[in-house]
This record gives sequence, structure tokens and C-alpha cells, in this order.
Amino acid sequence: MATDFSELTSIASTLAQLGRRLGSLGEAAQAARQEDLSVELFAVERAVVSAERRLTRLVERRR
Repeated sequence: MATDFSELTSIASTLAQLGRRLGSLGEAAQAARQEDLSVELFAVERAVVSAERRLTRLVERRR
């Protein structure tokens, strides 16, 4: 099976968008003093951003 780097790049872009959205939600929860929710949202944001960076590095190394 050939690797479709354009598909992987698209997925990385989607992950970046999700990371930004999660960050915004985390900030909103923090502003509303929903600390437990904001902590979890920021943790998910970090995981998604990390996945996006890892996927981007993979694509860049393989091209």
C-alpha cells in the first residue's frame, strides 16, 4: 500500500484546527471558573497538538 502523503497532511491540518478549537474551549472554561473542565480540555489540546506535530514531522521526513 502506498502512503498518501496528501491525506496525512490533511489529517495534520485537521488536528491543528482541533487543537486551536480545544484551546479556545479551555480558555472559555477557565474564564467561567470551570477549573476541572479547563484542565481536561487543555490536556486534550496538548495531546492533539502533539499528535499533529508528530504527524507533520513524519510526513516531512518521508518526502
